[in-house]
Amino acid sequence: MTAAARLLAAWQGFARALASVMPKGLYARSLLIVIAPMVLLQSAIVVVFMERHWNLVTFRLSNAVSQDIAALIDIHREFGADNAKLEQIARRRFGFEAELLPPGPLPSALPRPFFSLLDRAMSQEIGRLVTQPFWIDTVGQSDFIEVRIDLGDAVLRVVARRSQAYASNTHIFIVWMVGTAAVLIVVAILFMRNQIRPIMALADAAEEFGKGREVEFRPRGAREVRRAAYAFLEMKRRIERAIEQRTTMLNGVSHDLRTILTRFKLSLALLPDEPEVVDMAGDVNEMQRMLEAYLAFARGDSGEVAAPSNIPDLLDALRQDSERLGHETHVAYSGEPVATVRPDAFKRCLANLLNNALRHGRTIALDGSCDRKFLQIHVDDDGPGIPADQREEVFRPFVRLDAARNQDEGGTGLGLAIARDIARSHGGDIYLSTSPLGGLRASVRVPV
Repeated sequence: MTAAARLLAAWQGFARALASVMPKGLYARSLLIVIAPMVLLQSAIVVVFMERHWNLVTFRLSNAVSQDIAALIDIHREFGADNAKLEQIARRRFGFEAELLPPGPLPSALPRPFFSLLDRAMSQEIGRLVTQPFWIDTVGQSDFIEVRIDLGDAVLRVVARRSQAYASNTHIFIVWMVGTAAVLIVVAILFMRNQIRPIMALADAAEEFGKGREVEFRPRGAREVRRAAYAFLEMKRRIERAIEQRTTMLNGVSHDLRTILTRFKLSLALLPDEPEVVDMAGDVNEMQRMLEAYLAFARGDSGEVAAPSNIPDLLDALRQDSERLGHETHVAYSGEPVATVRPDAFKRCLANLLNNALRHGRTIALDGSCDRKFLQIHVDDDGPGIPADQREEVFRPFVRLDAARNQDEGGTGLGLAIARDIARSHGGDIYLSTSPLGGLRASVRVPV
């Protein structure tokens, strides 16, 4: 692998690692876009301030104090000032406490403090201006600095206020920077939340519409968000208008065809009960049943409104229907009992799955569960099942497997297709798998 390839692979790995820790939501990413540059800019300003201003001011103040101490040493040497005179000059002219101590060794050197800017500045300036040995303490008393200098015939002890050699008001700048950053962050959070809320409302409206529920939505927010919202509402109106037109057309077709079939039935009822007439009556009944199935599939039960429904009661009603047909049926349910679905359509979906199980199995199991996100119901049987490679084929309209596992014998081949259409109109789907009973498991999963 070449160096360029290794560099590219390393960069891609870093990009993937960075993407894995980056926020995924638009709100968090927007805040990061707003806050990160602001924090970086203010951090850079603080670093520049610390380097160019705070250090500079501290060194200059330390230099001034060191010059004053050097002046006291010169006064003592040139004029032989006694202790009282030197103390008076230091207090009046320099604002120090100074005294001459008897000659003797200086105290042991103290360990440098962790944050040693003042200690470093004072030591550097005193070492540059005063050639005699010295000892300095910048941490013993938090408000004062003590300096001792060995003059040979005496030890000069100077106590100065810390503020004389140190830019002690620098924290005001830091507090100001942190305070303004906090205010800007709060403003950014409030602003971004206000901008994100219309997008979330649009997403919720689209999700509710996808579940077949009534949507109350008013466009608001930024111009681009309102444009997307108006486009969504226009799309929603077009879909509803197309569904309404289709339903109206199907109602007209079904009315006309049912009228013709009714005339056929009346005509056959007036004929004598001959074998040919009985066969024709059976064909007419079969035609009517097929017509109802086709129209139900094309209509899709789109006119029903979603409402809170008691799912355990629905499963119990299906169990009673199954047991009346002589099938052993077990029902289990866990979680929240009420879910928002289109009751009649959802019952028809489960009934189609149950009827498919009843045709091919003797023992039936209905197992449901509901959490905060999804309602899931399994319909199990102990029949022959469906091969895994044909489980998607059975959902296609008018498809019947030769193994007779899919549909009603002699039927239309629409049972599972109608069930999946209803599940998808709720925003969910139906999946087929192997049942714990040995047959087929049909799983309905819809969001709540």
